[in-house]
Amino acid sequence: MLISEVIRKKRDGQTLTHDDIAAMVAGIADGGASDAQVAAFAMAAWLKGLSPDETAALTLAMRDSGDVFQWSDLPGPVVDKHSTGGVGDNVSLMLAPILAACGAYVPMISGRGLGHTGGTLDKMDAIPGYVSQPDNALFDKVVREVGCAIIGQTGDLAPADKRLYAIRDVTATVESIPLITASILSKKLAAGLGSLVMDVKFGSGAFMSKFEDARELAASLQRVATLAGLPCHALLTDMNEPLADAAGNAVETLNAIEFLTGARRTSRLEEVVIALCAQMLVASGIEAHAQTARSRVTKVLVSGHAAEVFGKMVAALGGPADVVEHPERYLAQAPVITELHANDAGYVSAIDARVVGLAVVELGGGRRRASDQIDPAVGLTRLAPLGAKLEKGDPIAVIHAANTSDADTAKSQLEDAYRIGASPKIGPVVAEVLV
Repeated sequence: MLISEVIRKKRDGQTLTHDDIAAMVAGIADGGASDAQVAAFAMAAWLKGLSPDETAALTLAMRDSGDVFQWSDLPGPVVDKHSTGGVGDNVSLMLAPILAACGAYVPMISGRGLGHTGGTLDKMDAIPGYVSQPDNALFDKVVREVGCAIIGQTGDLAPADKRLYAIRDVTATVESIPLITASILSKKLAAGLGSLVMDVKFGSGAFMSKFEDARELAASLQRVATLAGLPCHALLTDMNEPLADAAGNAVETLNAIEFLTGARRTSRLEEVVIALCAQMLVASGIEAHAQTARSRVTKVLVSGHAAEVFGKMVAALGGPADVVEHPERYLAQAPVITELHANDAGYVSAIDARVVGLAVVELGGGRRRASDQIDPAVGLTRLAPLGAKLEKGDPIAVIHAANTSDADTAKSQLEDAYRIGASPKIGPVVAEVLV
């Protein structure tokens, strides 16, 4: 089948058959489709849309364009979650070991940060020696022996998606909900999951600022996952402020270790972590009800079992064996650490979380382009949450910078991001659960 005919059909608003989509994906994967043709297909799909059946066919074809992991001989369910991205979202670092401690297996394929949102893989790379892109054999071994492994997408995992995404990124077609859906789910299905929970974010720090748009994406993901044979729950969570009170790579990794050990936990982050873990235990069949699932999650946190699993995962993937006990020995620290103080008394009435994320990028902790190098040490900590009562001179944030000039720039950006005024009305961090 000619690639040009597939593009023509979608350009004209026709429904593509499974064979049409299979031919297009094969061309994307093996180079039979030129960059211009892949871009034309992406634009046609963005303009004319894809039905749920078309999106499911695209998802499955991209899954099958490379390696597909098999875990059928494991004694427990294989689960994972995916977040649409936000600021201070280090949930994956806690979630994977918590679920492994509860008896699930978590082969977590994660991404790097781009734009104002951080990436799970960059946080794990802040740990010296950690191999975030192992070969398939080591990935398989760690998942089986430890119960979880957080790694990055390899070239052999859904390679058609990797090429299609790269072209979408430069052709203004990233925002297509069907293409987003197929991109996310193809990688999750290639990881061999038995169930999936989505964390779809909305608000100033999310890619989709409007709740309605985020809900549309969540519904699409759930619908297409079901058509592809993957049970999927979805949580809609608020990103109108950073999730953790830290943003940056080493500082968010330290924040995650402190969460797992119980040294420090903030309420919003704890609520999202426990809610996601509970839904995953229910979706996988480990627990029948959310309330008993939440109790199980709390138990493995309090006992220290989840922290122990995190340490074993890090060591199994090349990192230091005592990073949980002594994170300060291994996580990079910025040479300049300074505070931003409130100019007036009042409450934190609004936070532009996107600007907070961009401040981390300007410090060197994020990327403008996928090829950019990042500084793992820089970032922000002790970020004041919405509703915090401040006196004049109280700290709003601690800035970790490579030099004083960068620190001053970050202070200016954070002053723009934070509003001090009357106490705001704060909604729930988990706005809705789709099951």
